[in-house]
Amino acid sequence: MFRSKSTAGTGPDVVLIGAGIMSATLGMLLKELEPGLTIAIFERLDVAAAESSDAWNNAGTGHSAFCELNYTPQKQDGSVDIKKAVNIAEQFEVSRQFWSYLVENNIISNPHNFIQSIPHMSFVWGEDNVDYLKKRFKALQQCHLFKSMEYTEDQEKLKSWIPLVMEGRDPSQKVAATRMEIGTDVNFGALSRALFNHLEKLEGVTLHFNHDVRDLKKADDGSWVIKVKNRETRDKQTIQTKFVFIGAGGGSLPLLEKSDIPEGKGFGGFPVSGQWLRCNNPEIIEQHRAKVYGKASVGAPPMSVPHLDTRMIDGQKALLFGPYAGFSTKFLKNGSFMDLPLSIKANNIRPMVSAGLDNIPLTKYLIAQVRQKPEDRLEALREYFPEAKMEDWELEIAGQRVQVIKKDPEHGGILEFGTEVVSAADGSIAALLGASPGASTAVSIMLNLLKRCFKEDVETEAWQVKLKKMIPSYGQSLLNNPAMVDELRTWTTQVLELREMEMA
Repeated sequence: MFRSKSTAGTGPDVVLIGAGIMSATLGMLLKELEPGLTIAIFERLDVAAAESSDAWNNAGTGHSAFCELNYTPQKQDGSVDIKKAVNIAEQFEVSRQFWSYLVENNIISNPHNFIQSIPHMSFVWGEDNVDYLKKRFKALQQCHLFKSMEYTEDQEKLKSWIPLVMEGRDPSQKVAATRMEIGTDVNFGALSRALFNHLEKLEGVTLHFNHDVRDLKKADDGSWVIKVKNRETRDKQTIQTKFVFIGAGGGSLPLLEKSDIPEGKGFGGFPVSGQWLRCNNPEIIEQHRAKVYGKASVGAPPMSVPHLDTRMIDGQKALLFGPYAGFSTKFLKNGSFMDLPLSIKANNIRPMVSAGLDNIPLTKYLIAQVRQKPEDRLEALREYFPEAKMEDWELEIAGQRVQVIKKDPEHGGILEFGTEVVSAADGSIAALLGASPGASTAVSIMLNLLKRCFKEDVETEAWQVKLKKMIPSYGQSLLNNPAMVDELRTWTTQVLELREMEMA
């Protein structure tokens, strides 16, 4: 078994780099599966989940593909491809199961601190977009995971669902919307911190804030030697470990490059920044209770799909619109402007240049977004909230996302908008690259990582039994099992105490 390999020194069995939702999920899974494992977690900031997982830096939608139109592209023949949406919806059900297990076992004490019930809606206008949404609805209805979706073009019904969106709108405008009442709002920052708070209390787990991982190299015995610097004291230390997970958000790519594993060659990163408009008028905030997603502008990255979004952050109901995309050479919100230039290496320059040439519309879009004035942002908001006034909204800086650029035999390099797990052939190191819908599908991503990196362990009866206890649907497909879907959704709704969002 992988965990039984010897390591020189007395270092931890596992090192997790980055204290976000991915490391929190992997750390929790490993300690439940193998309580004797020793784990060290290193985070460059002074708190957990302050970058990509933070509520203000993360869409927090609980991405289940109920409302995100970028997961259901229209093909050239006019039909709608739902494969990605179905896959994401199933993965989110896996996340809900794991979170419910954590609540039932008192690992998380209060689910309301991180998850709320909120309808997920898609809203479009114009003949072509209405036709697309209707086709999307009909296609998704073929899958049991979406069976409770509602569709309407009726303006009176829409006024009852989303009054802010309909007030002041031209009554002759053709509009349509879909609605899933079982949608959720998830504060991944709060969830991550709850998991780290529990992990830190367990024997064999240490959490180190203000620690920057500067380098990592593979030793002759197959272990990893990691150099870490304390950002407060400036002290340096060297740690040796059997397994490394790099879950540092935008900081993962530079560390993957330092690892020098063959599987990491050729990957590049394209950073995209973001901003929100945040409502400061409590009366307006109270009038909206939904996550309303629209269609992205031509050339926009999928993470920039506009949405008028009810959130619960730090116990307070909030209303956001955006995100507005931008460009910065930083890979992290708290990163360096040299992140992008320093990430360019001999092995990835061709994929990066090729991807850049193939994505000129994206570059033009980002330049236009950076040059936006407040009036431009208000105009975009008024497409979803016609009565919006400038004085009721303020600008909030969102997080950085680094989209994956990878080698492609045909194009030289392609820009990927999903997540990518890169692991060494021997399973001793893995890194997570990319962005959406990462946080929402973190449990499935980490289960796949376990199969790659802890292959022998996963196949043991002890781990199989435990995995099925934590995730009742483990090893089974939910797509053709409506009874299981209904049973699991009833259970997770009850355990997570999902109910209508209220003001604190």
